[in-house]
Amino acid sequence: MAAETNNPLARSLSSGPSVSCVILTIAGLKVNVYGLSELPEGAAKISCLWLHHPRLRSKDDMTNIADQILTAYHQKSSSERGLIAVAFDQRNHGSRLVDERANDDWRSGNPTHAQDMFGIITGTVVDNINLLDLIEGHLFGAGSGPGTTSDGGTRHIDHNLVLGVSLGGHSAWQLLFAEPRVTAGVMVIGCPDYSYLMKDRARLSKLQTFMEKDGQSFFGSKDFPDALIKACNKYDPRSILFNNRDKTISTKDSATIRPVLDSRVSKKRFQVLSGGADKLVPYRISEPFMQFFKIAINSWYTDGGIYVEDNVYPGVGHEFNMDMKKDAVRFVLDTVALVDKKDDAAAPKI
Repeated sequence: MAAETNNPLARSLSSGPSVSCVILTIAGLKVNVYGLSELPEGAAKISCLWLHHPRLRSKDDMTNIADQILTAYHQKSSSERGLIAVAFDQRNHGSRLVDERANDDWRSGNPTHAQDMFGIITGTVVDNINLLDLIEGHLFGAGSGPGTTSDGGTRHIDHNLVLGVSLGGHSAWQLLFAEPRVTAGVMVIGCPDYSYLMKDRARLSKLQTFMEKDGQSFFGSKDFPDALIKACNKYDPRSILFNNRDKTISTKDSATIRPVLDSRVSKKRFQVLSGGADKLVPYRISEPFMQFFKIAINSWYTDGGIYVEDNVYPGVGHEFNMDMKKDAVRFVLDTVALVDKKDDAAAPKI
């Protein structure tokens, strides 16, 4: 990773002064929990921001954004609602690294790049869901744990968000489609269409399975086998909605797509942050899905209650720059504030 010091993404994740961080072992994973010490004493309800790091990075690389978001929340919010952030190493990364080659791409000599990266993404989703089940008990269980009040008062995590960068942006997309408890997400230089992204990388890498028939033989080949297509249909947002790889994204399928949106993402909030000059995860790969998504929620699916921000930053490459971070902080704080408003509206009137 020392060779990445000139990488804009690596620089944008550099750590600075941080809020409190407790490292726990949960479900066999080392987990960074940010902001426990700063929780208001009377905070009974807690929002949890899950942080998914980029490829070739680790959970510690999310310290900077955790610090920015939590510091801004403490400065601007007078709410008794608490906010914490949680990061963990994705599979084959950080403390879980077992095979460096499996994190390489096709150009670097890894013949199973598409399968390896997809396994990391879906593995992150599975790990996050497992942590969702267990983390409250570790932090606040039965009035004990590192996040309890001084008088042993009960606390509950009743609201979950996710923020992911690059590889973590891909997994954040998938988590939003997989887990009802995660109701908002910030996808930074990530993509909701894994198979299209890999097909474009196969073109750039000049793989034989792409070059033979101008891409027509790629899906189902050794580089993107049938088992991976089936996995995409199970986990990847684009493939969940349009599982036939040759099927054009179209609003004509609204009748069949509506129940999927109802079950997967109804009432959820999405912020998508993309670099206009990103060559690794180009916005043009995500654009067909995003156009469909935005048309749907503004026309035939207005009753779904979905909120989408689709922000493209001209001239910005594969990085999480200052403007993106400012927008991400705003979105997270706005989202938590909306939960507060719902709590106030639901409270009994005396």
